[in-house]
Amino acid sequence: MLIQDMFSEVELQRDVKVHAGNLDKGGLVSRRSILVCLLEDLFKEKASEDHGYFLSVTSLKSIGKGDVVDDSGNMVFTVVFTCRTFKPFKGEVLQGVVHHICHRGVFLRCGPVRIAYLSAWKMPNYHYVPGAKPVFVSDDLSKIEKDVVVCFLVLAVRWISASRDFELLASLNADSLGPISLPWSDELDL
Repeated sequence: MLIQDMFSEVELQRDVKVHAGNLDKGGLVSRRSILVCLLEDLFKEKASEDHGYFLSVTSLKSIGKGDVVDDSGNMVFTVVFTCRTFKPFKGEVLQGVVHHICHRGVFLRCGPVRIAYLSAWKMPNYHYVPGAKPVFVSDDLSKIEKDVVVCFLVLAVRWISASRDFELLASLNADSLGPISLPWSDELDL
């Protein structure tokens, strides 16, 4: 079985458009301006199906010679860089924070992943308890409630191209999964 790592370091290439307003008096563009434009572009792009979420640029490999692209003086630079990424895979064990509970299951957030759905069917020995603050309670009285960290198994991963996000289907059907109790949390008034 091939084990994949959710974090990767990938080499990427992007054409970065630098607006004419970023040119200095001599018509030159600073590396800083190019890097700022690259980071803005990656922030807008957010993620790719192949590589996952773009977390950080870790090194700048090269910046090509700029080409003027229109009459306004805007320039395009080909930039090669390495980037740290996060991509979830089926079969991984991850942790997420509960942000919504309904009678059919729990919605978690896991890093940049906004939707990880944990169905009530995939929580053995947990029962839904309705109310102003609904929870799932297990036979051993552990609780899954809003803002609790839950360790879960990824059953499926789906790429949503319209929002440039991944969605996960989660399960607690394995050993050592469920809400994480922190030994020091009883000492704090949370």
